[in-house]
Formats: sequence, structure tokens, C-alpha cells
Amino acid sequence: MGGDRLIPALVPGLSDDREPGRSIAARRGAIFTERELGAIRPTRGARELLAAVRSRGARVVVATSAKRDELDSLLARGDLGPLVDVASTSDDADASKPAPDIVEAALAKAGVAARDAVMAGDTTYDIEAAHRAGVACVALRCGGNDPATLRDAEAVYDDPAGLSDALVCSPFAWSRAVSTAP
Repeated sequence: MGGDRLIPALVPGLSDDREPGRSIAARRGAIFTERELGAIRPTRGARELLAAVRSRGARVVVATSAKRDELDSLLARGDLGPLVDVASTSDDADASKPAPDIVEAALAKAGVAARDAVMAGDTTYDIEAAHRAGVACVALRCGGNDPATLRDAEAVYDDPAGLSDALVCSPFAWSRAVSTAP
């Protein structure tokens, strides 16, 4: 769930486009950058998965509710940027996940039809956004979400390493384009 949906979900009637929601959203971003970003490490097998997907001739397309500068910092944490062909962020969409806007923006940037893409995500919001955009979704349990919230995905794996091991039989086996959601 993007920040534009988080504040109203926690405090109905509050929005990040006017005060005090604007200040709260700015502080959330600062706390993430100052305290959380430095502690984030790539999930087991993340780099290997992206490399394996690319070695199969597919493109790696990121569709994230993060801001562009946050995404750049996240990708740098695991030296993943060089493995990403195209990225779409909340800056490219009117609404964040679970709305399909970011996924649709990523598909448009990549020039890929929804039927030719598979998205990997770790939340119910990723799954819903993918499906609303007409994209199949593979869920990863490593995000720490209740496994029951991932049940609508076409397949579920523990982490990127598990999905990488299963590339020959997962939905990625029939896809020519891949969208991921960090």
C-alpha cells in the first residue's frame, strides 16, 4: 500500500495532500530514509533471480509504490539497479497499489502487454494491483505478510531464491516480461 493510502487507512478523513497529513507523510519519508533504509538488505536470492530472469531473455520491470529516490536507494542496497530494465514508481501514477496505475505505467514504459507479463510481489496489494492490470502474480512469503493474504496469487514461493529455483515450472516459464515489486 502506497503512502497516499496509508494515512487515510490509519486515520479516516486525513490525506497527505493537505495538513496535517502532508507533514505526517513528509516525516514518514524522512524516518524511512534516516532509520530504515540503512538496515534494508536484499532478500535471499534477489540478485540471482533478476539475473536468471534476464538470462532467459525476459526484461525486469519494477512497479513500486515507492518514490523514485527511494527506489534508487533500495536498488543500490543490493546492486540491483543494473539488472532492472525499466522502473515505474508512485511518481508515474495517480494512485498507488492496490490500484493498477503503477503496474499499468510499468507495462507502458516497457512496451509490454499485460498478458505477456508476470509480477512478483510480497503483499496482497501487489497481487490485487497486478490482477486489476490483467497481469499474473507470483507471491513471495519473505515480505512477512500472513500467507493467507497471498492466496490469490497464481503461485507462492518462500523468497526470490525459491522462485529462482522454480523458474522452469512457475508462471515465469511462459512469460516474456517480468515485473517485480520491491
